[in-house]
Amino acid sequence: MASRPRAASRAAARSVTALPKSQVQLRVELRGVTPVVWRRLLVPENVTLAKLHVILQWAMGWSDSHLHEYEIARRRYGVPNSDDWGAEPLSDERRAHLKSLIDSGARRFTYVYDFGDHWEHLVKVEDIVPAKPGGPSVLCLGGENACPPEDVGGPPGYANFLAIVKDPRHPEHDHMLEWAGGSFDSTAFDIESVNEYLASVRA
Repeated sequence: MASRPRAASRAAARSVTALPKSQVQLRVELRGVTPVVWRRLLVPENVTLAKLHVILQWAMGWSDSHLHEYEIARRRYGVPNSDDWGAEPLSDERRAHLKSLIDSGARRFTYVYDFGDHWEHLVKVEDIVPAKPGGPSVLCLGGENACPPEDVGGPPGYANFLAIVKDPRHPEHDHMLEWAGGSFDSTAFDIESVNEYLASVRA
């Protein structure tokens, strides 16, 4: 799994408000890659998009090293700044709550991480369930396969990377493995490790 998100994101995660009456079950799938990388999550209904960003980073295995944004009902959400060049103004993700978006009809949306590699995640609202008293506010219920390495070049670069590391005779094989930290298993997914990190999201 990639290194964990920076300390600022961890602080944001710990500031999740009290466990609500309901939790939202989400299925998150990274688009354009094989094998398919997906996670199923329970999150508080009152979570902000800013805090959901932290949850998605930890659950998928990213390191929060790049910019991100959401597109929900044709509206963009992220952290506004003076350099925002998009056709539509960027709504502040820190002020947008998942429950309000669901109440307005949102049942699926996209989360884009790293505008260079353009990792696009499809997020689907699968269910809204009663929160269990004393249960975790955030939980990974399931998932499959490893997150691609950071800065690998998006889906096309990842496909090329996998082809090289699977072929010991490829002239770039050793170099790619060294760049990836010595080894890479595209099928690896440790749900216990993911939930250990998500447990720091305090209700």
